[in-house]
Amino acid sequence: MTTYIIRRLLTAVLVIVLVSLAVFFVMHLLPGDPLMIHLGELDDVGNMTEKMLQELRHEFGLDKPLPLQYVSWMAGIFRGDFGTSVLYREKVANLMLECYPVTVHLGILAFLLSGFLGICIGLLAGLRRGQWIDQLTTVFAYLGVATPSFWLGILMIYVIGLKLHLLPISGYTPPTSDFWQSTRQIVMPVICLSIHGLASTARQMRTSIIEVMHRDYIRTAWAKGLAKTDIVRRHALKNSLIPVITVIGFNIRVIFGGSVIVETVFAVPGVGRLLVSSIFGHDYVVVQSITLVLAVAIVLTNLIVDLSYGWLDPKIRYD
Repeated sequence: MTTYIIRRLLTAVLVIVLVSLAVFFVMHLLPGDPLMIHLGELDDVGNMTEKMLQELRHEFGLDKPLPLQYVSWMAGIFRGDFGTSVLYREKVANLMLECYPVTVHLGILAFLLSGFLGICIGLLAGLRRGQWIDQLTTVFAYLGVATPSFWLGILMIYVIGLKLHLLPISGYTPPTSDFWQSTRQIVMPVICLSIHGLASTARQMRTSIIEVMHRDYIRTAWAKGLAKTDIVRRHALKNSLIPVITVIGFNIRVIFGGSVIVETVFAVPGVGRLLVSSIFGHDYVVVQSITLVLAVAIVLTNLIVDLSYGWLDPKIRYD
């Protein structure tokens, strides 16, 4: 187990380095100068002399060759310094500390909703195969996987927010400030973030429980006269969760990746919206830092998912 974890951690470090290299050089290949874009928004380009522009480039490290900029950025990360944003004139670490709690709040709620409800719905559909609940779940699963989150968000804003006036259509309030208002504001974003994961988890759980219920050890349990609830709880459920855990692990990437779209649609001040504005503003260091943190979170999630297989199935060994 220890050898496996060390090997996976080394692989994870390699993946993170490759991601950082890719996003760094891709961002710098984009046409446009972040400094000139920022000054253009401030209508301050005409007042800047060439000397002042060079001083600003030196301040943000934009006058160095690209390899030196990359090394300087990575060295700063190891010191806890993600750099300074050109657009916001603020430390990137401070920007992420303001935005990440919002994204994590929505993401955790969407993850729990999609995982718990997806397992429950899929389990019920698999145990009631061919009945109306199974057919309804199948239709929902196909629609949920195929529905774009941005389209669903716009539809919910129009119907629930503008026509029925049931929920606010934008903004975010911390639950510590106003719990009721916060709950009303996050209902639609959380649904949009969780719908794909909920549908895919339910579909996989249905397929997995149907397959497990036809195994020989389940027939043996039936022959012993065990109750159906005991068979499902003690024998079928744990064994059917192995492929479902893989889907749930993938859903984490979908949820935090989808936050870029959902937060933009609902004007939620999370890291996804910050990422979009930084991409349009060519704010290299912000895009690089957010992408790197997301890559680290996804790689660690994959490691946790792989290690969970051994707990679900004792026959799995990590040699």
